[in-house]
Amino acid sequence: MACPPAASCSYTVVLIPLRSSLCSLDALRFYLWIKHLKDLEKEKDILYCGLEILEQARLWYRHRLEKSRTRQDDTDAKSWVNSCREGVAKGAHSCWLSSRVQRVNASLASVMTEANDTSTSGDSAADGALRWQHTRLTQEVRQKNQQISKLEMEKDTLLQQLYKV
Repeated sequence: MACPPAASCSYTVVLIPLRSSLCSLDALRFYLWIKHLKDLEKEKDILYCGLEILEQARLWYRHRLEKSRTRQDDTDAKSWVNSCREGVAKGAHSCWLSSRVQRVNASLASVMTEANDTSTSGDSAADGALRWQHTRLTQEVRQKNQQISKLEMEKDTLLQQLYKV
């Protein structure tokens, strides 16, 4: 998921001299046409990056579904008492994961809805750069939340060990 932000990409633009002056209407049209092509290229790069992320997300969702089915089958095979004991230990993480997945699903639905509503936006490259920055910040927050959750689980384990002694 290491796609570069659109604002940091370098693009080569070839300027062809016009037979008229730089202040002419033809020169302005040509400049705007080249600028539009550059913006379209940036948008394409952002969309390809999004496709890559979505493919990885699809694989992650499929893997989680398989794990969930396996756990459900294992729970059906075990006794009710044993499954309750294990369920309490995994419940907090499962609840946290479910809320995070629901947020991601809502965000994706929102992006797809907005994309249909504002498909003719002129500031798509700048908007894409902001979305990329938002995605990176969201990933950093997610990683920090995972670290916090891991530390809290370790703390709970240590407290349980302390009370057992």
